[in-house]
Order: sequence, then C-alpha cells, then structure tokens
Amino acid sequence: MDFGVVLQTDPPAARVIDLAKRAETYGFSHAWTFDSHLLWEEPFVIYSRILNETHKLHVGPMVTNPATRDWTVTASLFATLNEMYGNRTVCGIGRGDSAVRVINGKPVKLADLKECIEVIRALANGGTAQYKGSALKFPWSPDSRLPIWVAAYGPKALALAGEVGDGFILQLADPAITEWSIAAVRAAAEAAGKDPASVKICVAAPAYVTDDLQHGRDQCRWFGGMVGNHVADIVARYGDGGGAGIPTALTDYIKGREGYDYNDHGKAGNDHTSFVPDEIVDRFCLIGPPSVQVERLKELEALGVDQFALYLQHDAKDATLQAYGEQVIPFVNAREAAKQ
Repeated sequence: MDFGVVLQTDPPAARVIDLAKRAETYGFSHAWTFDSHLLWEEPFVIYSRILNETHKLHVGPMVTNPATRDWTVTASLFATLNEMYGNRTVCGIGRGDSAVRVINGKPVKLADLKECIEVIRALANGGTAQYKGSALKFPWSPDSRLPIWVAAYGPKALALAGEVGDGFILQLADPAITEWSIAAVRAAAEAAGKDPASVKICVAAPAYVTDDLQHGRDQCRWFGGMVGNHVADIVARYGDGGGAGIPTALTDYIKGREGYDYNDHGKAGNDHTSFVPDEIVDRFCLIGPPSVQVERLKELEALGVDQFALYLQHDAKDATLQAYGEQVIPFVNAREAAKQ
C-alpha cells in the first residue's frame, strides 16, 4: 500500500514544505493539499518548492475543481510542473466544495466535471483537447503525463469515477462504505470497457496515533463535518434511508446537522461539528495506537485500497508522521526476508 499525507496550505508555506519533506523521509509517496484559494494559500506555487526539495514524492490537490480556474490553466500548471520535475504530479478533482461555496458558487454538474477531465487529461498528457470550439495543445510539453483521480461519494459520481478516472478518492475510511464505493467504481469501469483493477483506489481520512481515544476523536471530529457537506448534497438528491442503494451508514449521521461555517473548514476543535458522534469519528477516521491503525489499514488493503492518504489537521502533526514512518508503514508493508 502507498501512503500519502494531506496538508492545508496554511501559512507559513515553509512549514507545509517541511512537512512534505519529512513525510518523504518516513516513506510516504504522495503529498496532497487542500485547494481552496481564499481559505489558504495557492497550492501550485507550493508544489514547485516541494518537488524541488524532494526526490520521489508526487504532489497534487485533494481536490481541485472545474469552477475556480480555467481548465486550460489547470492543465498548464500540471504540465509545467511535470516538465520541470519529471511527471511527479497527480490531479485529484471533484465537483467542488469550499473553493466554490466560499465565493457563493455551487459544485459543478457531473457533465461539466467529465468535460473538464477530458480537457485536462488531453492537454496535460501531450495531446490535443477540444475546448470552446478550438483544438488546443501544449506544444512545449509533449512528454507530460498526468493521472487524474476523481473524488466521489454518490452513485452517479462514483460511476463517473469508474468511467473516466485513473483513480478514485474516497474521503473517509469506513470499511463498509469503502467496500460499497469500490464495487460501484469498478462496476462502472467494467461497463466502460476498462479493466476495473486499473482504477487506483485512494482512501483519505485523518489519522491520529494515540492511546487517548477521546482526545484523538475531538481532534478529528471536524472531518465528519466536512464529509457531511457532501452527504447533505447526496441526501438532498436521493433522500435518506438508503435511497439509490446508498448505505445508511453514510447518510444517517447528518440528521443533527444545522449548518456549516467554511471559515473553520478543516480545523480541529471547531464548534459546528458537534453533531458528529464518536461512532462516526471512529468509523471515518483512524484513531488509536499503532496496532489499531495497522489492523484497519490491512482491512482496507484487503478491500482493494491502493493508497491511504492521512489528513494532518490536528495538534500532533509531527508525532503522527513519525509514528506512521516507524510504527505503522513498516508493519503494513512488511519487507520480504533477504535470505529465502
């Protein structure tokens, strides 16, 4: 299993860069960031520094969206980084959340997300894209290669991820919901004539290595609130109670949700996620000592998860990286014996 770390581009940027560098030394393969240009700093500028100061680390947004940048600009950003640093980027993309809602916008339609993916994929992979009535390409970047991973929760978005995604991002670590989501993505991939196993599966969630479970829960409760924004959209479309086959384990917990303040988006200790019960925090996140973390990760791996990306938004950033590097990753990815 690969491991990624998800960072907010909160100033100082030097701290974000340092955490990404440290993650690589502990065995992480990916450094992802939020992409919300009003709440935090512009990530693509920071990616350039991270790539320059690491060796193998791949970087990308978790997640960008079609609404806040022209699609050709987004493709150009990736292609430029690939030309400079040798194809070490990945594009996580979805319909949009904080980046569009803070400016009073709405998540884009799935048809627009699909079209955006097609344009970015063509341009950032050395091809030609059809865009606004013109055939366009980057003549300066024929060797750029960009995998595109689609973030999704609802049935139609999961189907799109399987149809057009090189990878799928699920932002929670509940095994039952993960199993249902992976099955939907793989079924859609097969229906589209793709090898279902070719779609990489990334589960992303906060991880907190501790024996103090309640403190860990309190530090990660914000995540249930963030996921709740997307779940609320799903319930508005499909209804609650398992409509369209959606697991009630995903939808039931938001019944006490009364609103969301994006000024506190992704922050530990905010006061508008009190509706999220401990049970949801335990299911959606990885909280506990190293042995508990390893057990859950092996369960996710058995379901087909290729990468676990841990959100590092709590009061134990450095300790979590060290614990994963020394007490978790080596036990999930145990090396073979030198002498057979």
